[in-house]
Amino acid sequence: MPLPILALAIASFCIGTTEFVIMGLLPEVAADLGVSIPSAGLLVTGYALGVVFGAPIVAMGTAHLPRKPVLVGLAALFVVGNLFCAIAPNYWMLMAARVFTAFGHGAFFGIGSVVAASLVPRNKRASAIALMFAGLTLANILGVPAGTALGEAFGWRATFLAVVGIGLISVACIAWLVPSDVTGPSGGGLRGELRVLGKLQVWLAMLIAALASASLFAVFTYIKPYLTDVSGLSTSAVTWVLLLFGAGMTIGNIIGGRLADWKLMPTVIGTLLLLALLFVGFIQFGAIAGVAIGIVFLWGLLIFVVVPPLQIRVVEAASEGPNLAATLNQGAFNVGNAGGAWIGGVALSAGVSYANLPLVGAALALLAVIVAVLSQTLDRRAPIVPLQAAAE
Repeated sequence: MPLPILALAIASFCIGTTEFVIMGLLPEVAADLGVSIPSAGLLVTGYALGVVFGAPIVAMGTAHLPRKPVLVGLAALFVVGNLFCAIAPNYWMLMAARVFTAFGHGAFFGIGSVVAASLVPRNKRASAIALMFAGLTLANILGVPAGTALGEAFGWRATFLAVVGIGLISVACIAWLVPSDVTGPSGGGLRGELRVLGKLQVWLAMLIAALASASLFAVFTYIKPYLTDVSGLSTSAVTWVLLLFGAGMTIGNIIGGRLADWKLMPTVIGTLLLLALLFVGFIQFGAIAGVAIGIVFLWGLLIFVVVPPLQIRVVEAASEGPNLAATLNQGAFNVGNAGGAWIGGVALSAGVSYANLPLVGAALALLAVIVAVLSQTLDRRAPIVPLQAAAE
């Protein structure tokens, strides 16, 4: 892994841990701050909304600035935000700290993906983005379980202090390893960044990202009752299955980068079709515990196969001003997260059983396929000019 991309991966590990570790600490946070667990759960929602609304604000506010200082500043924002989380005296201060921290999330991954793509030859851009995102997937395997265990042993504030330490390392690594002459702000500044948002292909790429993410969270949000009620697994076994899901994500992320460097849109379309079929397999065989566990692993693998190609797709479609579009794409993933969870909840409220809930995920995945096919068809009429890669 090139050292500058390693620096970005360390920061993405810190950010991923920040985002997801709160889920394992909700009882401790709720008890310490004197709120209910559902109220503590809103800390997850608050973070997601911070990503969605903060991403474009930060991207537009930094459009005219050199990329390296922006990345250092965003990594530092996570250090400060997690420190405020660790010392928050009450629930609302913790909520404010979470939202403040989330403002840098989308912008870091958006700008970081553009920088990562610029550091390698053209035929390795998607793999470079996948390596950066590897920190995010590893956070689910290592950071979240370790952070949860640390919080249970020494209090939830200790977890955020540990993330502060990792964040300081990431700031130092970016400042030291990312070259100062890395790709700068787009030539057109903020106006150029906004101009590319008039391109249909940029919006189609973001719509695919939102639908793919929604297909995941329509089912994944309710995966624990699915595995216990339908597959017959114990609550303790579910924890290990979710770690297996994270392992699938990590492997899929690397595979997705390599496949996207080979055939980008065919990778997206083929993976989404396989994902839809996997959901159908969930319906047919989810009651068999061993099969369900295998499906969860493949599910994590497939959903992250599409992440690097979708990110590079947005970067290429918005090549004249990719930073804002790449950042908005991170917001699109989070819109899909929230929308998918809501759609799954509506389906359950309407009488759909847990056993049949994967049908909702399959439908959303097929919608993503339709949009991807449309986007590829438009390519034949007006091919996308790819982002220029750095010389070898």
